[in-house]
Amino acid sequence: MDEKDIQILTTIAEEGTNSPEKIEQHTDIPKSTVHYRLNQLREDGVLKNDLSDMDLAELGLSITLVTEVYAEFGEGYHETVGEKIAEVEGVNQVYFTIGDTDFIVISHVVDRKMAESLIGDYEAIDEITRTSSRFAITRVKDESHPINDFEYETLVDALVDE
Repeated sequence: MDEKDIQILTTIAEEGTNSPEKIEQHTDIPKSTVHYRLNQLREDGVLKNDLSDMDLAELGLSITLVTEVYAEFGEGYHETVGEKIAEVEGVNQVYFTIGDTDFIVISHVVDRKMAESLIGDYEAIDEITRTSSRFAITRVKDESHPINDFEYETLVDALVDE
């Protein structure tokens, strides 16, 4: 990864586009180079898809549910239990954590009834001993592109191969 890759990635995040023409306009990197680099970033797994961001509230999934999941300790449980949680309909993100909580699960639901059903689905997994869920009242920050949370120079210093 080099500074051109960082420029391309920050432009994608800031402008919400992966169009080589628009990236060229913002970076002055030739369109053919942008196109080549986008393909390389996809092949390297840095860019996963071309989906547009969605406003979940406008879609009707306005309640964010954050659930702590406690599971029975066992060899490889973080993988097996994590995969079972990930397969539950409505689960958006699953994180295996260090500390008292085994997993943090993020979901977006329409109403309390859907949240209750989701929690029931977690608790139906044999290895799960208990859950603790919270509704997010107000979204203070929801950056869909975490690269926007860093200054350009910070990214260059941390990511550019020297």
